[in-house]
Amino acid sequence: MILFSIIQIFANGWRAVQWRQYVLWPIFWWYVLGAVIAFAFMYTISFVPNKPMVYLTLGLMPFAVELLPASMRPNIEWRGVPFLTGMATTVIQVLSGVGGLFLDIFFQKSMLDRKTTNATKAVVQSLSHIVRGVYFASLSGIDDVPLAMCAPAIVLAIAATSLAPFVIERMTDHGFRQWTRGIIFAISTVYLVRAAWLFWHG
Repeated sequence: MILFSIIQIFANGWRAVQWRQYVLWPIFWWYVLGAVIAFAFMYTISFVPNKPMVYLTLGLMPFAVELLPASMRPNIEWRGVPFLTGMATTVIQVLSGVGGLFLDIFFQKSMLDRKTTNATKAVVQSLSHIVRGVYFASLSGIDDVPLAMCAPAIVLAIAATSLAPFVIERMTDHGFRQWTRGIIFAISTVYLVRAAWLFWHG
């Protein structure tokens, strides 16, 4: 978790730098407030979850949201939603180590253009990875973290992230949302398969 957090901080941090002029900072600051509250709560209880339940929850969440009437589906542009997103995503990030898929749910129903979506997600995900790294470092320390792997992994993460603009610039906003939606459900299906495998062999 700590190694993954370090790598993702640089990957998303570099993405945030690339798209910084498109960031919606009000969303970010409300997200920060929610994340701080959630982190304080999770740190107080020092909870480590059951892995099959985490995968099952992550896998079911996008499908459950899809079943809601369109008017009830969460939208990051709504008042109060960035704060709730910060709280919920931070809890998911700490419990499972992966919060990006859950965060995508709140952006998927918005009408933000692809560049604003990408930029704003980059800054909030950078914060989320910092929170996760601090949380697990506080629980286990960093003595067992293979720090020697960080440098080459960071270089590869930044290099891959640098290629994203060449793809996004060639997409339409509608195409971006369609691809994002497809990726969300594909990853959710993988989570459900993984949950089933863990329950079967657990």
